[in-house]
Amino acid sequence: MDEIRLLAPTAILGYGFPMDSFLLGMAEKPHLIGVDAGSTDPGPYYLGMGKSFTDWFAVKRDLEIILEAAVNAGIPVIIGSAGGSGGRVHVDWNVQIVEEIAHGKGLSFKMARVDAEFSRDFVLAKLNAGEITPLPGVPPLTAQDVEESTCIVGQMGLEPIVKALQDGAQVIVAGRAYDPVCFAALPLLKGFAPGPALHLGKILECAAIAATPGSGRDCMLGILREDHFLIKPLNPIRRCTPESVAAHSLYEKSDPFHLHGPGGHLDLTETEYLQLDQQTVKVSGTRFQEVPYTIKLEGARRVGHRAICIAGTRDPVMIDQIDGVISGIRESVEDNFKQKEGGYFLHFHLYGWHGVMGEQEPVRQKSHELGIVIEVVAPSQAQANTILSFTRSTMLHYGFPGRLSTAGNLAFPYSPSDFEAGEVFQFSIYHLLENIDPLDSFPIALKQVGGDER
Repeated sequence: MDEIRLLAPTAILGYGFPMDSFLLGMAEKPHLIGVDAGSTDPGPYYLGMGKSFTDWFAVKRDLEIILEAAVNAGIPVIIGSAGGSGGRVHVDWNVQIVEEIAHGKGLSFKMARVDAEFSRDFVLAKLNAGEITPLPGVPPLTAQDVEESTCIVGQMGLEPIVKALQDGAQVIVAGRAYDPVCFAALPLLKGFAPGPALHLGKILECAAIAATPGSGRDCMLGILREDHFLIKPLNPIRRCTPESVAAHSLYEKSDPFHLHGPGGHLDLTETEYLQLDQQTVKVSGTRFQEVPYTIKLEGARRVGHRAICIAGTRDPVMIDQIDGVISGIRESVEDNFKQKEGGYFLHFHLYGWHGVMGEQEPVRQKSHELGIVIEVVAPSQAQANTILSFTRSTMLHYGFPGRLSTAGNLAFPYSPSDFEAGEVFQFSIYHLLENIDPLDSFPIALKQVGGDER
């Protein structure tokens, strides 16, 4: 086959897409519809808690359109990092939606489920064997980190997806996966080179974000050929440019020329980007360099419960000395709760004064008003609520030098002012796993959905 056409409807399953763009994509007669469904971007909560960060009904809306079109066209659908975080419970969630749609729409297809969750015992054995190394900026993994993890997933490469396609699956619901694989697996099966295939998958997994103006909820088409690929948006209001495509090639990467993944890295040192027409960019020269096979492990652990309060101030005297005010409030909280078992975490997010970048903020000028988010994390929700209530009332009435009004220092946009944010998780594992079988470590279960389900 001279070329393979790949359709990316949306940046993440559940983000949506315009029907007009999708129909234009189907008119191009794609060989595959791929969609990435997850990310670590929303943080560790969803992995640790076993929840999706996308909504059931939003995901169902997208999949109803995608599955019906794919089944009618006789092409595969590949979902990567199902359920958002790709653990077993997340895959369960996504599979349930797929089956509900199939029965509701009368669709019939062979489905492959590919799991990516690892047991704590397996990870501990690998740790004891010295086969787990930290990623840059991450401390070495400990047995306690593993034991405290509520869920551990590994980022699968191409091999399990290719095998599921070889086994005849038309719909593949994969657990945590390297983002490009839901697009690159079919090309690899058809004999295309891994460099261009994975690079195209890297761009397509975010759909039209790589266009200008960019959008996470619009469709993109990739056309892969022997030594290059073409990339174009399917909405006439958007276009790809060499700058937009090259910029997205750097997305979430610290090295602009070497993009690491399972079993190797993409080498972009000789990659070229050429504008072909108003919407389309041609990309060539990307190579894949094999290295000893590793996968990324991700784990999350529970660290407590959170409560927050949102407030604001426009008092110029208070704003001018806000750091001293917060220091005094911290002392009051510490004095009041120094006997509290389990400790607590108290933080003030000051929007209008390094609220986003913290101490790395280069602009050292405060705004005329500050948005203040008071955050407390404690061992129980009741403890977090108590400490937040005390902190909020102390800040509301705190006396600082030059204060004139005694009516209160803060304005609250909501009543009640305090919100329970529930359980809090942190990443406990963010490491590389060596000496791993890229296929057998990710079990594949095939099932006939719809029709005769025997």
